[in-house]
Amino acid sequence: MVAVDVKDLTGSKKGTVDLDPQTFGLEPNVAVMHQVVTAQLAARRSGTQSTKTRAEVRGGGAKPWRQKGTGRARHGSIRSPQWRGGGVALGPKPRDYSQKTPKKMVRLALRSALSDRAASERVVVVDEWNFELPKTKEAVNALEALGVDGRVLVVVNQNDLNTWRSFSNLNQVHVISPNELNAYDVLVNDWVVFTKSTLPDAVSGKESESKAESEQS
Repeated sequence: MVAVDVKDLTGSKKGTVDLDPQTFGLEPNVAVMHQVVTAQLAARRSGTQSTKTRAEVRGGGAKPWRQKGTGRARHGSIRSPQWRGGGVALGPKPRDYSQKTPKKMVRLALRSALSDRAASERVVVVDEWNFELPKTKEAVNALEALGVDGRVLVVVNQNDLNTWRSFSNLNQVHVISPNELNAYDVLVNDWVVFTKSTLPDAVSGKESESKAESEQS
């Protein structure tokens, strides 16, 4: 297991925690991450784009001129695609862009993304946020004390409203609840910040030592 320091809002060490090797210690599967992220971005597309065909454009019921004898090309409707104001040939129509992705693949992509961040030492664990009031300045100071910069993904419990509101005004910070954690948000951010309560399958240092001793005995 990989041990990570648990820090408080001032950056002081409060202990250690072991990251679950099944979540943070895998060899990242790049192909699976690519497929899952592509499917996730495709599902975000509204798919409401639409153009009118020659059958849907208003007007053009009468033949513009007779078939022969005018010296001009023959036409049957002024709403044909080659006419100005006519219909669009092979234009986009409303469609569903979502892709079906197996749940096992989604979970593997998330574990691969977390493993990549852990291998790069970009996973930070905070004891707890302890914001008495929603204050953006305190949130900025906390990130600076933790040594976190760039794009940051903060995983926070849904009932911790002060933390959500403290980070909500920061453009480079994305706050997410543990049940919404996904591969795309992990990969698009430089850092992932957990608390001890939101860290997936976390085991504290003392608990892991006692567990190892019991297994040896």
